[in-house]
Amino acid sequence: MRIHEYQAREIIRRYNIPTPSADVASIPSEARKIAERLRAPVVVKAQVLVGGRGKAGGVKLAQTPREAEAAAGAILGMEIKGITVEKVMVAEATKIARELYLGVVVDRRARTVAVMGSPEGGVDIEEVARSSPERIVKAHAHPMLGLFDYQARELALAMGLDGRLLRDFTLISRGLYQAFIECDASLAEINPLVVTDDGKLVAVDTKMVLDDNALFRHKDFEALRDPSDEDEAERMGRELGFSYVRLDGSIGCMVNGAGLAMATMDVIELYGGSPANFLDIGGGARSERVAAAFRLLIADPGVKAVLLNIFGGITRCDEVAKGIIAALREVPCALPIVVRLVGTNEAEGRALLAQAGLASTTSMVDAAKMVIEKARD
Repeated sequence: MRIHEYQAREIIRRYNIPTPSADVASIPSEARKIAERLRAPVVVKAQVLVGGRGKAGGVKLAQTPREAEAAAGAILGMEIKGITVEKVMVAEATKIARELYLGVVVDRRARTVAVMGSPEGGVDIEEVARSSPERIVKAHAHPMLGLFDYQARELALAMGLDGRLLRDFTLISRGLYQAFIECDASLAEINPLVVTDDGKLVAVDTKMVLDDNALFRHKDFEALRDPSDEDEAERMGRELGFSYVRLDGSIGCMVNGAGLAMATMDVIELYGGSPANFLDIGGGARSERVAAAFRLLIADPGVKAVLLNIFGGITRCDEVAKGIIAALREVPCALPIVVRLVGTNEAEGRALLAQAGLASTTSMVDAAKMVIEKARD
């Protein structure tokens, strides 16, 4: 779950990371009042969950409150990469001597958390990695003890910092790491982390991505979600209690169990097909859940055929079959459907499906081949 800059800024401030004074406005007059309160030149920044705000005209410097109001008026309502700007952050302008990069990510290859730094701040870190990989330095945090002071100092020295900045960088990097861990984030970055004219480190721009699978531990984070950043079908799936991810294939997959869903997509790919989604409807495939899942699948215009891969464990296969048939009465579907049904009472379940005119099999390979063929027709 991506959150806005102003929201990420509030989080890292809790970890004693210095940021410019700022506030958020949704109308131009609010921006003027914020600038009056800050009593300094300000930067007015569009709050949208896409990059390239500056190039699109979504970041403007204002010397006076009236200029801040005018800048907000120009930015609010504009579109940046198809997203309409509804809020701006008005922040105290910072006199920049140098721009650095600091980020915390999950390093899946090393199977731990990595803290990365670069003296090339203010630009996309991906571009730095492509053009000057030697300009990126990295330290792997201990999985239990976290980021050590000596690791932070080594990062700082590699980025050209010394003296008092070594101590400040250590505090900031450890604070960002702590925010990453305690907030269950998958990304936390400061870009740029600037050295000011008077020799201080300040986090000018902050980005965080939170793991929404951990939101049950952070009830207050749900309010940070921006619905405009979500795929409509994925939002509906989440609200219905499904795990749903839209993909770009042609075969809609409805499966009960995340591991089985992954295996289903793998088998479809193996035999030349392409899954249109990941959809785990969970245990107990009752008619109302199957019907809701069907609505999600057939709403995708890219879906040419549907595969139901159901393992009847606690829920008997004949009950699953009844649920599927009832769901199809509730949500008529003109798309070809293949059902792979295996488990308790599978013979009875398949007989019910056959009476309803639905093709079924107990083999996942056969089911994949059948649905791929139907998707091509």
